[in-house]
Amino acid sequence: MYQLYIANKNYSSWSLRPWVLMTALGIEFEEKLQQFESQTNFDKFRQFSPSGTVPCLVEVSSLVEVSSLVEVSSLVEDKIVIWDSLAITEYLAEKHPEVWPADPLARAFARCASAEMHSSFSSLRNICPMNCAIKVDMYELANGLRKDLVRIDEIWQEGLERFGGPFLAGDQFSAVDAFYCPVAFRVSSYQLPLSAVSQAYCHRLLELPAMQAWDEAAIHEGWVEEHHEEEALAAGALIEDRRQTGVSKA
Repeated sequence: MYQLYIANKNYSSWSLRPWVLMTALGIEFEEKLQQFESQTNFDKFRQFSPSGTVPCLVEVSSLVEVSSLVEVSSLVEDKIVIWDSLAITEYLAEKHPEVWPADPLARAFARCASAEMHSSFSSLRNICPMNCAIKVDMYELANGLRKDLVRIDEIWQEGLERFGGPFLAGDQFSAVDAFYCPVAFRVSSYQLPLSAVSQAYCHRLLELPAMQAWDEAAIHEGWVEEHHEEEALAAGALIEDRRQTGVSKA
């Protein structure tokens, strides 16, 4: 049985990646949502994640019988803990080959594009943190952000053209699409400029049932974390907030 530890759906882009991947592919798991309570949640998250971050996947096997030093048998859970989104993806792929495209060329592209998303695009992450519930009128597009958007546009157009779509590595949703799902929410929230082809792909991701379910949960969480809100509103003026009124603050 898989257990997936995640944080607030409204904010946690890293949590979204394995969640949407497993949900879209029908890989069953138990969701373990842990609220962001402050800017730093290291000690809290260390209770389940060695790195003190989310996401974290735990696979719990059947109870196994072991013997203690005094020859008394007992039953314990056998756990495997994977604490990074890319590592989670590769671990799942060992048991669920549909995580990556079957075609070798498409799979190579998907792995490269996913790794680039995992390690790059710092301006996009810092200037436009994920906040599913809001829409913002950006004050400006900084040079670093423009460069990130140009590169993302290149990746999306290359994948769609080379492998025929409607997803980045062919006709099936796979890990590379999951890795860019948080970008789709950012494009929507901050009204970021992309080519018509990439805008259409972004819309396709947002219309996925798994993404719709995540979004619906995000706007009905019922509480906010002030630091994440301040980060988002540093980028521009708030023009829409789809959350219900009366949300509590962490």
